[in-house]
Amino acid sequence: MPRTERESINFKLPKLLTEALRLAARERKTTATDLVIQGLHHILGDVPGTEESVEIRLYQLEEEFFRFQESVRESSNDQQEKRLTNLEGKLEELTHKLSRFEGALIQMQNSINTSRSRNKSSGYSYYQQTSAPVKLNPHNAEELASRFGTTASTIEEKRATLNQKDFEQWTQDRDFIHRCWRFNEKDRLYYPVD
Repeated sequence: MPRTERESINFKLPKLLTEALRLAARERKTTATDLVIQGLHHILGDVPGTEESVEIRLYQLEEEFFRFQESVRESSNDQQEKRLTNLEGKLEELTHKLSRFEGALIQMQNSINTSRSRNKSSGYSYYQQTSAPVKLNPHNAEELASRFGTTASTIEEKRATLNQKDFEQWTQDRDFIHRCWRFNEKDRLYYPVD
């Protein structure tokens, strides 16, 4: 996502409002600037060229989820169930995008590490430090399904019907960084194969 260019603008706000803004930013573990940007997005809607960051969008989804959760406690109906399903879908989509982002970071890290090892072998050390490669965590069937853009039942079915080698090949074909995954019977999780 391209980084949005920012410009500094000075506003004179009532002192009580600035104190409340800073307090709200601290409580939400963000900055006052980000809260102002969120407020402007709320008032202005979509402005071409100003894409929201993943953190802001995730925060908005969390806020919507908590507001919805409160309204469900007050009364329950079909419309609220539909909104909850819609919100769960958005959260699942965001999880999938974050998994893809994680994969891109791993590819970048691998590329950097390969570059470093080539530079070291040629006697040229551009980088003074080496960083540890990004490690993939094990996933349950639902998390792996989100990563592959499929369902947990499909993963379970493939694991049951294919031998281990074919299953690993099937996972590699679906993984966006072409990583194989292996099932561990003891903890019932899927681990990346190195």
